[in-house]
This record gives sequence, structure tokens and C-alpha cells, in this order.
Amino acid sequence: MSQTSTLFIVSAPSGAGKTSLLRELLRHDAQLSLSVSHTTRAMRPGEEDGVHYHFVDVLTFEQLVAEGVFIEHAQVFDNYYGTSEQAVRDQLAAGQDVVVEIDWQGAQQVRRRFSGAVSIFIVPPSIEALRERLSGRGQDSEEIIERRMRDARAELSHYPEYDYLVVNDVFEEALQQLGCIVTGERLRMARQTLRYETALEGMLTGD
Repeated sequence: MSQTSTLFIVSAPSGAGKTSLLRELLRHDAQLSLSVSHTTRAMRPGEEDGVHYHFVDVLTFEQLVAEGVFIEHAQVFDNYYGTSEQAVRDQLAAGQDVVVEIDWQGAQQVRRRFSGAVSIFIVPPSIEALRERLSGRGQDSEEIIERRMRDARAELSHYPEYDYLVVNDVFEEALQQLGCIVTGERLRMARQTLRYETALEGMLTGD
């Protein structure tokens, strides 16, 4: 990892609004990029291969796991997801801050490989609000919604493992808070010192 770039881990239960928040955050921050994960789930309307995910079949995914390609991989809702370690390292080495959008299982794996990663957990304002959001999608049956609710509670139990907690009640406020976290991490002494080492030395020596 470049010492001036940051790897951000962002997790949330399904329906908390994580994807929408990250889409807006990335749209306004050219220095921040999203790591594109591999998945075995079906492509949804409006998604593009290589943009939203790298869509692969189960056999291909298992081969990539065997080759050690992924920094993390997990099974979520009967589908597999994985993040390419080399792709993340290449982005960081280029001086780009990188977001990995993963669940708590993947977050634990990434922390073991990237000790300097900064983790953010996004939650809905209440469990009732989460149910309303899942139902409002109109994509899932009641059975699937109930399963997602059970999985959401399991996911929520891991929030203490993260560095930051953002409550997505009012979208604009949650977006602003995410932006503040990113900015604050960029302004840490160690990173700023490396970025402005020459200028700082010049000010101290009078050159």
C-alpha cells in the first residue's frame, strides 16, 4: 500500500443504502475509486460487467480462489463474492484511495492483509426502516425479505469491529459524514508529512 493512499472498507446490512451512498461519494471525489469485485450472482438490469462487478460462473470463481487471486471472498445469499488483491494494490500504488464494498467476513480478511485499512459501517436508523427499504425495492418475495432481515441482524452484530459508524437516516447527512471521514483520514499527520515532505523541510531550513 502506498503510504499516502488509504484503503477504505465499507460494510452494511442489505438495504442500508451503502451502494447509493458510495455511488454519490465516488461521483464527487476523483481521488477515490471503487474496487470492482468478482461475483457469481446474476447481472441485474442496468449493471455492466467490469463496471459494477466482474460477473463469472461458479467454476471460474473457484479457480480464482484456488489461484489465490482474492484478498477476500465470501458467500452471501447463495452467491460468491471476491476482491482481487493485485487490483487493489495496483490502485493504491498509483496513489489512489480505494473503497472495498464488502461484508463483515470480507472485512476481517482484508484487515489481516492491510493493517492500515480504515473501516466504516453503515446502518439504517431502525430495523423498521430497513424492512421498509427492502420491501420498497419491489424485487424480492416476502420469503427473501425475511431471510435478508435475519442476515441483516447477523451483519449488524459486527458493527463494533469497525473504526467508524454512519447512520443513514437522512441521505445527504450520511453522505457528508462519509466525506468527512475520507477527508479526515487524508489529513492524518503521517500521510500529510509524506505528501509535503519537501515543502515542510524547506520551511524548517529556510530554503
